[in-house]
This record gives sequence, structure tokens and C-alpha cells, in this order.
Amino acid sequence: MVGLPDTAVREAKERVRAAVLSSGYRFPFRRLTVNLAPAEIPKAGSAYDLPIALGVLAAAGLVPPAVTGVVALGELALDGGVRPARGGLGAGIVAAGLGRPCLLPPGSALEAAVVGEAQVRVVRTLAEAVAVALGEAVPEEPPVPPAPAAGPTVDLAWVRGQPLARRALEVAAAGGHHLLLLGPPGAGKTMLARCLPGILPSLTPAEALEVARAWAAAGRPRPPGDQPPFRSPHHTATTAAVVGGGSGVPVPGELTLAHRGVLFLDELGEFPPYLLDALRQPIEEGWVHVARKGVSVRFPCEVQVVAATNPCPCGYAGDRLVTCTCSPAGMARYRRRFSGPLLDRFDLQVVVPRLDPAELAGPEGEPSSTVQARVAAARRRQAARGGLNRSLSRRELDALSFSTAADALLRAAAANLALTARGWDRVRRVARTLADLAGSATVEEGHLAEALSLRVAA
Repeated sequence: MVGLPDTAVREAKERVRAAVLSSGYRFPFRRLTVNLAPAEIPKAGSAYDLPIALGVLAAAGLVPPAVTGVVALGELALDGGVRPARGGLGAGIVAAGLGRPCLLPPGSALEAAVVGEAQVRVVRTLAEAVAVALGEAVPEEPPVPPAPAAGPTVDLAWVRGQPLARRALEVAAAGGHHLLLLGPPGAGKTMLARCLPGILPSLTPAEALEVARAWAAAGRPRPPGDQPPFRSPHHTATTAAVVGGGSGVPVPGELTLAHRGVLFLDELGEFPPYLLDALRQPIEEGWVHVARKGVSVRFPCEVQVVAATNPCPCGYAGDRLVTCTCSPAGMARYRRRFSGPLLDRFDLQVVVPRLDPAELAGPEGEPSSTVQARVAAARRRQAARGGLNRSLSRRELDALSFSTAADALLRAAAANLALTARGWDRVRRVARTLADLAGSATVEEGHLAEALSLRVAA
């Protein structure tokens, strides 16, 4: 066995030998060489068992060579059974590209079923795999993925009050902007964040497959449905768990699992500062590069970052009912956990105050379905320009139509609020999103004023 196999791959020779004999074939008693190409990439896991067995049988002349004209994956049991193994989605994608049948055990076939062009064939034993590959048996129909649950997990109608935060959530969804929520404990920051996937447009089939590939690279099955993913790592998670990494071949982290969706950082002030700073470049570029000895991998991470934090260690700075007990030094230390460059990447920064009893007992707000319709309309206007507003370059922003009053307000705000060059562009992007929500072709003074108010509330 050559080609940088790990222990599980090297032990395949024993599993393959026993499975071949148990399936009624004569194992060739001579030296065999299995070349796992390309040789410079490490091979791991038991997914190579089934293709190795088919190759050995064909090379020994025990079955016709046509048995190798398929894409196959699966772990072999000693009795010849085929067990699920990691990589079913990748096998389906390769088979679809080659136009060949894909032989998979039931568990892996379910994962590959999301690839519409793949000719998935379910096999349960080595003998059945040979018969299906040769066209001598009718394969079992691939399993049908379970239907996703209807409607969002958390509906925006459940949120009482908080008109400013609800507006910021809608703007963030419409333009793909990053959002920071500040407020005392129990104000509703986490619930607001969990409402965001429900007002985002559903994933297209191509986007859903892209997300499934990212999850498959991490060894996790993607939940069924077309709702954007929502990931909320705990603040004790390591940098490798959030950004990606690990020993040997790097695997995606929570940042990539949230690709095309939402990465929620609850209790932002409890995350280590070095981990937060490690997120700055990936969320800006939409890619994260993870390098290890001899291996460099690039994972996609086009995410919306939503963060929630208390204004101080005790959580009650600025609260109208509870007095803050933090010392000035303690508050300064707490604020230093958020670097200026990190905060500058949040297009929207809003305060989520304590609710009045009248608001808590008041009627429900707009449901997610109503807000999602407005978000979808705004995104259609952006699609006509070529992409989401959060991705607009400076040249594209300069080409947008701003009224004279809006331009004058932006210049005055840049001086008074000490906007950075990045902040200058981000305010213009949010203003363009507000104009899209209003159906306006020109960014007016009111749009820009609201964009500034949503950015400097912190």
C-alpha cells in the first residue's frame, strides 16, 4: 500500500482480504501493489476499502475490468458488508463530473443525494457492489433526504419592542452587513440574532451544495433544508475550532460552517482578544487560509457576523434601573478586549436597551415572513448591480448616485465622527442598502443619516 496511507488505510489489506473471501471470491495469493495517487497527499480513513477491493478483483481477473468503471466509497466489514464512511458528498460530486455511477453504502448515499446529477447506487455488500457495477443487478433506490421543518426556528414576531434593533436586523439581512448588538442582560440580543436566518433569502441549489461541501470537509452532515446556516461557537472555543486548523490536514472551523449564513458571537467580551483579531482578515476577504507543514488549504467563509455583548463587565452601564458597579479601570480593561480594527468592521452598531413592562406585554411585531419579503426585494435590486452591497468596492461606491445633501452630510460626518477610510465606505454601503429597502435609485440625505445613526450608537 503506497501513497502516504495512515494506519486505517494500511489496515485495509486485512479488511479487504477477509471481505473478498467472505463474498465467495478467491483472493490472489501473490504480491499486490495498491497505489493511492497522488502520492504527495496523505490518505486517511476507511473509505478506500471498497474501491481497493474492486480494483484487486479486476486486476486478478476474478471479475470483468468493467467493474472499475464506477466511483465507489465505503468501509468493508470482515463478512463482506459495506459500512458508511466519510466522503459521500465528495464521491457524488466526482461521479457527477465524470458521468459515472456512484456506489455508496446507505449512510453515505444519503449525503450524496443532494448532488442532483449524481447517479447514486446503494450497495450493502461487496458482492452486490460487483453485480451493480457490472449491470447484473438492479440497485436499491437512494434514500430521500428528510423534509426540512417549515418556517424559521425563531420568528421575528416573538421579539417585543426594540424597533431600532429590529430595523438594524432588517438592514443587515438586506445588505449582508455585520452587526454588533450592545445592551444589558436579558434585553433580547440573542433572540434577535437567532431571528436573522429566518429573514435571509433561502439558499439556491448551488449555494446549498457549496455549504454542504464545506460541512462535508469538516466531517459533518449538513442539516436538510435551504435555510442559511447559523453557527454560535462558545467563547471557550479554540482558534482552530473557530477559524479552522488541526493537526495534519486542516479541517474547517465554525467560520466556514457558517459560510453563506450567520456566525453569531454571543458574549463577545468573553472571547480572547487574539481569537477576535484572527477573524478580522477572513470576514473581510471571505476566505480563510490555514497552513500547516507541507499543506495549505483555503476555506470559504462568506459570512455575516453578528455579535452581542454587554457594555461593561457587570452588564448594566447606562441601564435606567440597575446601577453599574464597575470601576473605571475595569470598564477600560473590558473595552480593550475589542480592538478598534475589529469594531470598525461592524457596519451596524446598535444599543438594545431594557424593555418597559408595557412593551413586554404589548402585541407581537412583524413576522419573519413579512420582513423576508422586503429583504428579498432589496437583494434583487443589488443582484441587478452585480452583488451584495457589503461587497461593493470603492470604485463601485463612487459610481453610485448620492444626492448633494447626502454627500455634504457624509463629508461633515467624516470629520466630526473621525471615520476611517473603511468606515467611510461602510457608511456608504449601508446607506445604499437603506435606499434599496426604500426602492430609491438615489441615496438621499435621510438614508445616509440613518446609516450614520446605526453605526455610531455604540
